[in-house]
Amino acid sequence: MATHNPLATKAGANGATKRHTTPSTTREESRHDDGDRDGLLAKIKADFDDRLARMAADPAQWIEFIDHVAAFGARYSLGNQILLLVQAEERGITPRYFLPYGKKDGSTGWKAHQRYVRAGEKAFKIWAPLKRRPTEEQAAAWEANGRTVRREPSGRPAVQLVGFGLANTFELSQTDGEPFDPPTVLVRRRVNQRGHQPQLLVGDDPTGVHDDLVTLITGEGYDYNLVAPHTGHLNGANGVTVPGPDIRVVQVRDDVDPAQRTKTTLHELAHIRCGHLDAMTSGHTLHRGRTETEAESVTHIVLRALGMDSAAFSDAYVFGWANEDMDLVKECAATVLRVAKQILTDLTPAESDDAADPDAPGGDTPDPVALTLTGTPAVGREVA
Repeated sequence: MATHNPLATKAGANGATKRHTTPSTTREESRHDDGDRDGLLAKIKADFDDRLARMAADPAQWIEFIDHVAAFGARYSLGNQILLLVQAEERGITPRYFLPYGKKDGSTGWKAHQRYVRAGEKAFKIWAPLKRRPTEEQAAAWEANGRTVRREPSGRPAVQLVGFGLANTFELSQTDGEPFDPPTVLVRRRVNQRGHQPQLLVGDDPTGVHDDLVTLITGEGYDYNLVAPHTGHLNGANGVTVPGPDIRVVQVRDDVDPAQRTKTTLHELAHIRCGHLDAMTSGHTLHRGRTETEAESVTHIVLRALGMDSAAFSDAYVFGWANEDMDLVKECAATVLRVAKQILTDLTPAESDDAADPDAPGGDTPDPVALTLTGTPAVGREVA
């Protein structure tokens, strides 16, 4: 947030304010800007660490976070999810949808929807990737430090991610203009599959994604079977995934309602996508509470985005998976967001929110607070 010197401005003939900048003014304002920015970054880091600590200490805080993520369909990265959540809580609002102001030509952001940010509204801050072409000297230094540098066929360094900066975005409630319905995953699937005419939902499962989930499972190299309870590999569970080496199969009870069948099927797909089966076959083991919490969190996010609320999160309470380990919570949250976002993209391939908004940060671009995953969890059964 810039601090302006009132002596460095004067009104022009049309009443607009013109800036007169001198070297001393620039140095003075730069010091103010740097101080404001350093203070903001320190607050962001403190808010992020505080939220992580609460999530690690209290399973209810994890559930609250996942519910918040579900409202956006995992659109944002871990750092931006927490950053937006903290800012919304400070302002006492329940956020629905964010977009930047938009380019002057009206092709992006809220302007593209004929909505305009009201005067005096304070922007929300998010991390946005910064991309530019590094110099040959910079590229050589990066490569000497083990960093991969993308290059063009000619050998010239390509435009690539060089860091992150804070960018402005605005919530729907801060805008006026034409009516706007957030483009949720549920709405996009209905448009893609059935056109714009409203359709009645039939049966107990409003999502209509079961067959698509089975396709994603078979695409991962697993067979899919509905079997009677307590038969096959179930042993009393609602669903189970067996990774081989002689057999690769997902089995789900055949006597449950359609909504539960979809939930269980999605839960098993989440185990596969989170890497839990890879861990089992490679001999790695992690606390079962972590794997079940990750799979159930992914399930909750995806189903909420598709218009169906899933069962309560019992696993986080039963297994005590976090035990106040902030790094573990950070790793789990990053895994959950990545997997949920990818499943939603696979279920709705036509267009993502980021693709619809060129100003939005890159889809799977990591943010400054995301960590490289350091472990691969073990598989669990869907028992909820």
